[in-house]
Amino acid sequence: MIRKPPPTASIVQPGTGAKMHAPAAERNVDALCALLQRLCPEPGDALELASGTGQHVIRFAAQHPSLHWQPTEPDRDRRNSIDAWATEAGLPNIAPAQPLDACAPGWSARWPDRSLIIVVNLLHLISTPDAQTLVREAALALAPKGTLLIYGPFMRNGALTSEGDARFHASLVETDPDIGYKSDRDLMAWLALVGLPHVDLVEMPANNLGVIAKRTQGDRPV
Repeated sequence: MIRKPPPTASIVQPGTGAKMHAPAAERNVDALCALLQRLCPEPGDALELASGTGQHVIRFAAQHPSLHWQPTEPDRDRRNSIDAWATEAGLPNIAPAQPLDACAPGWSARWPDRSLIIVVNLLHLISTPDAQTLVREAALALAPKGTLLIYGPFMRNGALTSEGDARFHASLVETDPDIGYKSDRDLMAWLALVGLPHVDLVEMPANNLGVIAKRTQGDRPV
């Protein structure tokens, strides 16, 4: 299940009305938008897992009007924040936020045939079995030419590559020994197991990583 984020990983400030503001979301949204623009996702339905405050989805929806965006979030207050941001943005291609635990088995049946699925800064906050469940369900939910984008901090080939990452990983494990950074190598193996063997790794600012898995002709969900 998606757990309550540790204090070191969840800095959210109150905004106007129901809106909440996450400084980290503000910092990384431009880089994420640039990466999405590069992907040129197929028109259709997009699903954002663990949408947080809603600061990302309004930018994504404005940039990709041919996609109908479905934000999801297990926390009620954050769903209210997503809807408040979306109402203010006034974009017709954002659906009301829905409750979803992306680590729960079976959710893919509710949202099938997604052109794009995106998850930002979540895998280091959940356990390895939960991350594997998320990857499997996302693969099942993808449309035949769909794209899965996973963004966040990762180990490279099983190793932490900066002092800042080592400190952050240690703080996560100290709070909950079941969570912490995952290795890009392991994630690629999990994706291959669920029928997504074609993976691109894109280095992003602040030593983050964009992991892009696109379903191509011949790939079959497992």
